[in-house]
Amino acid sequence: MDVRRVLLAALSSVVLTLPLAPPAQADLIGANLFDPVVDVLPPRPVPYTPYTGSICPDGSPSCIDATITEMQLRLAVDAAECDHDAIFGLAYLRVTEDVRKAVSSGWFSDRVWLGQVDAVFARLYFNSMDAWHAGQRASIPKAWRIALQAADDRTVTGLGNFMLSMNAHINRDFSYVLAEVGLTAADGTSHKADHNAYNPRLDALMDPVFAEEAARFDPTFDDFDVAGIDALAAGTIMRGWREMVWRNAENLALAKGPLARKLAATAIEEYAATQALLIRTVFASPSPAARDAWCATHHG
Repeated sequence: MDVRRVLLAALSSVVLTLPLAPPAQADLIGANLFDPVVDVLPPRPVPYTPYTGSICPDGSPSCIDATITEMQLRLAVDAAECDHDAIFGLAYLRVTEDVRKAVSSGWFSDRVWLGQVDAVFARLYFNSMDAWHAGQRASIPKAWRIALQAADDRTVTGLGNFMLSMNAHINRDFSYVLAEVGLTAADGTSHKADHNAYNPRLDALMDPVFAEEAARFDPTFDDFDVAGIDALAAGTIMRGWREMVWRNAENLALAKGPLARKLAATAIEEYAATQALLIRTVFASPSPAARDAWCATHHG
């Protein structure tokens, strides 16, 4: 399998959907270099709407702490059973732990907004997992159904589980979260800079997370050279997806009426589902026996 070619092809499908515009000056808390994937277009002006949800209304870092605790508990169960859902559970836990460090260090300009986004985002994931295991599958988005069915059937590689769940959670869930919590602060400042600011930290997590996945769950997870172009391509794809997420959230927030919002939502659902079908095909695994045998002795 040429992972490099697959990842770059997926990136192209993202970049080619973005309209061209003169580059905008990056204004990030944690990274000030111009990024050609996420800094090509400035954020669209979206009116401020206060977040009124019941999940983490104060945006406290304690919300992230509670999320980490729940993720640890869920991962412990999945890892002990060598459930293929453990792949994403581990990756998401490591990302959330890093978000907590970033919040504590002042990496983001608005940590209240970040805390709300983090909590609402994680709750969508928890809800999808709980609904799936409760047999309430009709209510689950298609991209998640594809990802979770592949995990249950053990039909994709560990990297396939990772990509399928990342796709469902980023390309499907994230736009709704951003639109709900808000794209603009009360003073009219866009939250796009904070959204972009996490990208370099996500890039830095690729190597250690891939190595841990390989050590615990699937020894083939990092068979390709994650220190070279392939890790760069993987990080670039995540930035491309996150850029698409922001633009889709803008479409949701700026939709004029129910029909326009339905069209925006349909575009999100169809894009995520299409990506899921591609990933499932590319990362198909005819036999999970070796992977499961490895996990049985290394999952801890």
